[in-house]
Amino acid sequence: MSVFEALVLGIVQGFTEFLPISSTAHLRIVPHWLSWSDPGAEFSAVIQLGTLLSVLLYFREDVVRLTLAALRSLAARKLFETQDSRLAWSIAVGTLPVVILGLGFKDWIKTEARQLWVIGVALIGLAILLWLAERYSRRRGNLDTLGFWSVQVIGLCQALALIPGCSRSGSTIMGGLLVGLDRAEAARFSFLLGLPAILGSGLFELWELSHSGFGNHGTLPLLLGIGSAFVCGWVAIEFLLRFLRTHGTLVFVLYRLLLGSVILATLP
Repeated sequence: MSVFEALVLGIVQGFTEFLPISSTAHLRIVPHWLSWSDPGAEFSAVIQLGTLLSVLLYFREDVVRLTLAALRSLAARKLFETQDSRLAWSIAVGTLPVVILGLGFKDWIKTEARQLWVIGVALIGLAILLWLAERYSRRRGNLDTLGFWSVQVIGLCQALALIPGCSRSGSTIMGGLLVGLDRAEAARFSFLLGLPAILGSGLFELWELSHSGFGNHGTLPLLLGIGSAFVCGWVAIEFLLRFLRTHGTLVFVLYRLLLGSVILATLP
């Protein structure tokens, strides 16, 4: 992989990871349309470390507060004593579905699931689900009213993101809307819930790539991909939170429908 390709894909990763349009789909589609080789699921997972860093820094106060609350509750053996500790441990448990299913279907996710027809169908399918959640949800709650089982519903929705084209942020925002969060709070919680999954998958794939000498990617392209993903990820977070305070998700629904239809219509 060339340095230029890694830079472009890092930019694509950064802008699409947090918008509900699927970064995995775009990291598969862009190289295909530009006649580049498929970077593979491993490269996609590793450059997510850049977007992970952007979330950690952007939500650093929330991350520190929830981490300290979890540690204090663990030391006191009262895991659900405060709202912050309940939320922290709920996020930990809510991450289990995507971890278990991700490990169980790892080979399928890296191979068959990356076919363009799967991505096209997933883009359209989640667009419909996101529109239904937007149309029929109550959208009155915030993170202070989020209970343990509501987090588990969102965690199950996050597992849909294992299918390329579904979008982790799209599926978790959909889940947040379904349990009654308003749009901006659903997006904010989507970022927090995604931290353990992004960290785990990124470090796991980085470890695997390091044992193969980083394959055909190279150390410099990976670093550039991670760096550009970090910068663009920060911009995407700021944009999405501001946008959803005053707008709905319809523009993303329409984009997903259009992109999915184009992919399916242009298949050989």
